[in-house]
Amino acid sequence: MAFGSFGASRNNALMAEINVVPMVDIMLVLLVIFIITAPLLSHAVKIDLPQASSTPHTLEADTIQFAIDDAGLMYWNGEAVTMPEAVERLQRAGQQQPTPELHLRIDRNARYQQIAEVMSEAGKAGVGKVGFVTDPSGGPVTAVLPAP
Repeated sequence: MAFGSFGASRNNALMAEINVVPMVDIMLVLLVIFIITAPLLSHAVKIDLPQASSTPHTLEADTIQFAIDDAGLMYWNGEAVTMPEAVERLQRAGQQQPTPELHLRIDRNARYQQIAEVMSEAGKAGVGKVGFVTDPSGGPVTAVLPAP
């Protein structure tokens, strides 16, 4: 027994060892019960649900291709503009919903001051999405110019 014997004992002290055999037996019985009942719990009821097809209506933002060449000339979607015209167009673009994205194509020899002014005016107008278009090959980025 786990706690001692009924007969005369050599020592009247209790045994300090724990008998784990009954606990292992119970755990094995529980394991067998769970193995048997687990496949029964995954039984699914098949229901014929109605089918509906719908697509969410999302408005895609326009993109503005804004280019500055090495001479400082600015182009709005391929059309040459001056700084006041660009500011006016940026303000109109900032009022559109959703706000268009401004893609900047900047020549590597362009003045930083001009780039900073355009980005500042875009921020003031509410055009918050500004991205820089680069050429991974390292060649010059050409602006889309209108046909003469």
